[in-house]
Amino acid sequence: MSTATAPDGTPAGAVAVLANPVAGRGRRTGLLPTVCDLLAGTGRPVHLLAASSAAEASDACRAAVAGAAAALVTVGGDGTVHAALQALAGTGVPLGPVPTGTGNDFAAATGFPTDPIAAVTLIADALRTGREHRVDLARVSAAGRPDHWYGAVLAAGFDAIVNERANRMRWPSGPSRYDLAILIELARLRARRYRVTLDGEPYELDAVLVAVGNCASYGGGMRVCPAADPTDGLLDVVVAGPVGRGTLIRIKPRVYRGSHLDHPQVRGFRARQVTLDAAGVVGYADGERLGPLPVTVTAVPGALRLLR
Repeated sequence: MSTATAPDGTPAGAVAVLANPVAGRGRRTGLLPTVCDLLAGTGRPVHLLAASSAAEASDACRAAVAGAAAALVTVGGDGTVHAALQALAGTGVPLGPVPTGTGNDFAAATGFPTDPIAAVTLIADALRTGREHRVDLARVSAAGRPDHWYGAVLAAGFDAIVNERANRMRWPSGPSRYDLAILIELARLRARRYRVTLDGEPYELDAVLVAVGNCASYGGGMRVCPAADPTDGLLDVVVAGPVGRGTLIRIKPRVYRGSHLDHPQVRGFRARQVTLDAAGVVGYADGERLGPLPVTVTAVPGALRLLR
């Protein structure tokens, strides 16, 4: 009997693997053969997806899902997971994230071990036994753009502005580019007027930081939405008001502990649907560029199956 194959070569029933070789600055490059061996031990064929960009990664994942892959395993960080979510959301194909990036917030928030070998061992066991868990995803809609999905946090304030600045810079290279972007944007810091709609209720407010979380953290453990739960069907919205540079610098370290909500200038909300609009702000979700505001974010319960 012949076996059906996806256009990209993924056999039906295979475990498709999307690996980012530069995740975690390449420190885990040698891990991939071990991951594939452990997955092959489940008795399913393993197929590595070829991609040299985020767009190609999402396209490769879509082709694998269309070709009836049994599961999709990512080897990388939140950006690699993000590419996979564009293909997996709302389908019956489960995800197994092996965390090897500098930021692995979605994997950590959804119960996967931080050690990659422990994570792939858990994923392989779930494949063998047919064990799956459902979690929510956030769907982003914007006029003139296709819907987009994310798993962790959408940033639409200072952090997003820093990302946008860093992505435009050609010098310096490496992490120092982001550090320089922070200094530049701190010097230019100003509150912006946001129009926020929470489940149909409109608000106008001035803020320097706005985040919409399906999960609690972003940026490698910054618990910006500390109470966010990816199984409750709700989005957590955190807003830091019109604070100055000194106050923002003092608040930011508290984000790692999730204690910033105690500050009088920081507020938290919950809603099933959130619309954000502010002039000159580009949204970033899971660290990936989405595009300019306005955007509408909707919590979609149980949109993703996880191998855990």
